[in-house]
Amino acid sequence: MRLIPASLLWRTFFIIAFLLVLSVLAWIQIFRIYEREPRSLQIAQQVVAIVNLTRAALVSSRPEARVYLMREISNSERIEIYPVEADEKLEAAPDIRGIRRVESLIREKTGPQTRFAFRRNGAEGMWVSFRIDDDEYWVRLRRDRLQSPVPWQWFGWGLLALTLALLGAYLLVRRITRPLRALAVATHAIGRGAVPPALAEEGASEIAEVSRAFNQMARDLKTQEQNRALILAGISHDLRTPLARLRLGLEMSPDAGLRDGMVGDIEQMDQVIGQFLDFARSGQDEAAAPVEVDLAALGEQLVREAAAQGRQLTLTGAHAPLMVMAHAAALRRALVNLIENAFKYGGTEPQVSLTLGASRQGVVIEVLDRGPGIALADVERLKQPFTRQDDARGSADGTIDSAQGGSGLGLAIVERVARQCGGSLDLLPRAGGGLCARLGLPRLPGT
Repeated sequence: MRLIPASLLWRTFFIIAFLLVLSVLAWIQIFRIYEREPRSLQIAQQVVAIVNLTRAALVSSRPEARVYLMREISNSERIEIYPVEADEKLEAAPDIRGIRRVESLIREKTGPQTRFAFRRNGAEGMWVSFRIDDDEYWVRLRRDRLQSPVPWQWFGWGLLALTLALLGAYLLVRRITRPLRALAVATHAIGRGAVPPALAEEGASEIAEVSRAFNQMARDLKTQEQNRALILAGISHDLRTPLARLRLGLEMSPDAGLRDGMVGDIEQMDQVIGQFLDFARSGQDEAAAPVEVDLAALGEQLVREAAAQGRQLTLTGAHAPLMVMAHAAALRRALVNLIENAFKYGGTEPQVSLTLGASRQGVVIEVLDRGPGIALADVERLKQPFTRQDDARGSADGTIDSAQGGSGLGLAIVERVARQCGGSLDLLPRAGGGLCARLGLPRLPGT
C-alpha cells in the first residue's frame, strides 16, 4: 500500500498541511508556556485568599465554636477544614513544574511552614495547611475550584483558521498543478499519434513559458507529419501512373516468361506504394472523429473478403456485437495488414485465425499463424517504419523470397493505429509455433 501519494498536488498539499499543523501546535505550546506563569500566580492568589480568610474566621471565633464554624464554612463555601491528626496519611503532589510553582508562590505569602498534600487519608484535592497558635489545620480545595474553564471558543477559532488555511493551500497547489496535468494529457495524446488542443498560455510565467514551448513543439510535429504524409502520397501517386503504363505494355509482350516475371515485380511495387499511401493516411486519420465500430461485423466482412480471394480465414469469438471507438478505415487497414502478413509469412499452406475477445482492460483482437514467428528481441524494432526482417519472416523454408518483399511499413501502420485508438500492439510467440499478433483496444463504455 502506497503511503506517500504519487501526484504532485497531494504531495505538495500534505507537505503544506503538515507545516501548518506543526505551526499551530508550536503556537499552542508557546501559548501554554507564556500562560503558565499568570495562571500559576492566579491560582496561588486564590488559594492564599481562601486560606487567609478561613484562618481569620477561625481566629476571630471562640475556640469552642470553631468546630461549628468549620462545618458551616464547609457547607456554605465548599471549603473543607480539618484539624491535623497524628496518624494521617499524606501523599505529595506530582512533581510537575506548574504545581511546584504554585506551591512556591503560596509559601511566599503564607510562610515557609505551610505544607501541601495531594491526598490526605485517601481524599484527593489541594490540601494546604495553616496554623493558629499551636494548632494546625488543613484546608481542602477541590480541583474544580482551581481549574479554569477550557477556552473552547479559542480552539474553535483556531480550527476554523487552520481549515481555511488548508483550503487556501489546496486551491493554490491545484492552480499550480492543473497546467501540469493538462500538459501530461497532451503529451500522452502526442504519444498516441493524436493532435492535442493547444494549452492555455497563462498563469505563472514559468508555467506559461512551458505551455508556449509545448504548443510550438506540437505545431512543429504536426507540420512535419503533414509534410511527410504529403511527400509519401505524392511520390506514391506519381509512381503509380508509369507503373500502370509499364504493365499495359508488358501485357502486350509476346514473351510470356518475361511478361509474367515483370508483371509480378510491378504488382509488388504497387503493393509497396499502397503501403506508403496507407502509412500517409494513418497520419491523416487523426483529424477525423472516432466512431463506434462493431468488431464482430468487421471480422465477418474480412472473412468474406478472404474467401473471395481463395483464402481460408477462421473467425472465433464473434458471437455478439463487440463495440469500440476507433477510426473505422484506419482500424480496417490495421487488421488487413496483420492478416496479409499472416498469409504471406504463414508457410506454403497458411492457417490463419482471427480471434475476438474481451478482457478487463478492453477488447483483444488476435491474428494467429503458423509461420516462423518473430524473435522477442526484434519485436520493438520491427514496429518502427521501414524495418524488415526477412530472415525471420521469409518463406516457409527460411529463404528470402522476392515476392514477399515489402516496404517495412505494415507493422508501423498497425502500431500507429493502435496508439491512435488508445490501445497497443503485441507480437507474441504462439503456442505450438507461429506468431500471435495481439491488438488491444479500449472497450466502448457501457458495453
